[in-house]
Amino acid sequence: MSSHLEPAAPVNPVPATYSRLSVGQFAERFRGEVIPLSNTFSYFCASLPMSDDVLKEYLEEPVAALPPAVAAMLPRISILLVPYLERSAEKAKAAKRKKPVRGSVERLLDFVVEDRPADGQQSWASTVEFENETVLVFALKESDVADYHYRFFRNLAALVAEQWPKEVCERYVELLREELSAHFHGEVDEAAWQAKQALQRRQSNIKRETQLFRDYARHSFTDTLTLYLHGICCDIDVETGPRQLPSRHLRRRLNLLRNTFPPPAGYGVFPEDEISK
Repeated sequence: MSSHLEPAAPVNPVPATYSRLSVGQFAERFRGEVIPLSNTFSYFCASLPMSDDVLKEYLEEPVAALPPAVAAMLPRISILLVPYLERSAEKAKAAKRKKPVRGSVERLLDFVVEDRPADGQQSWASTVEFENETVLVFALKESDVADYHYRFFRNLAALVAEQWPKEVCERYVELLREELSAHFHGEVDEAAWQAKQALQRRQSNIKRETQLFRDYARHSFTDTLTLYLHGICCDIDVETGPRQLPSRHLRRRLNLLRNTFPPPAGYGVFPEDEISK
């Protein structure tokens, strides 16, 4: 599918007609109201007024920055922008334990609400899947645009990771095995870091194709692709720290992704690239 942008007139958010709906209920109610943004993306706003500047910053720019090869892998996507998302008690407990709630439960436990949730119950993004469409729901109040962009690209990276082509998987896994054999420390983000720690604690032979290794590879690919996509769209800095993969090894991964998913014309990945953003 193409990510070519179609002109879209700015609109104001709809009047609030809900008090507390699950993300699934909210998506069902408003999915017919979405406005086309491209061949792949549509959107509906129940939060910020969508002036030209807001529409460009939150929707047009991140969609335009997607590599064509990534856009072609995505399903039809509707983006719903809402005031707040509230976790259920079960999901809030899982967040405190830093253990994700798996599968369909994770996708259905958030609620769209108009008022700020209690401390510990606030969520920022949720996903609902229909037969021919994926709905991404984002809470915008009290969230700055940089955080929104990160969550946007992370959700897209997770969708790509669910169906990454065999040749891409093989090249990335080969790179991971090289890193593990050389005892390179660190990862890109928390999910991959935790998966890497679990793998290294419980599996000494990294050449074995186990569920632990597959989980680590998927988290690592998702985190690295998120950084790659975010970096194409925005000027971001990678924070250094004891859990961060050293920059020279991170650059190898980003080079692999750049060769696999070249950025659109006029966009770059590294500071030396000529870019239009």
